[in-house]
Amino acid sequence: MSQERPRGELTIRTMAMPADTNAAGDIFGGWVVSQMDFAAGIAAGQRAHGRVVTIAIDAMKFIRPVKVGDVVCVYTFIEKIGRTSMQIHVEAWVLRDRYGEHEKVTDALFTFVAVNADGHPVPVSKDNGEN
Repeated sequence: MSQERPRGELTIRTMAMPADTNAAGDIFGGWVVSQMDFAAGIAAGQRAHGRVVTIAIDAMKFIRPVKVGDVVCVYTFIEKIGRTSMQIHVEAWVLRDRYGEHEKVTDALFTFVAVNADGHPVPVSKDNGEN
């Protein structure tokens, strides 16, 4: 068993359900990507103190399948903050059959841009909200 540990903060947890499977019984990769996008959006929105939009997903590779009954745990870590953009490292891990082995299934780098109500880019706040 690998000694690798998740990088970042646990941002969301959800269970993979039968409705999310392909014909082979594996969870659709797109479902996993959407969970990662939700988590990255939460992290980016909290850091930006406002609305953000996904503009890129880089270097995603699926390592292991996700099965029905697995608990999907998505971790986020802010890699870089630019003037209006942020790069969020996102890792998806599973707890097999809800309680079993903790395994990494994929990771990727998501890029978000902070936007105003009209969808125009705005600077990311220099204040990260921490005391």
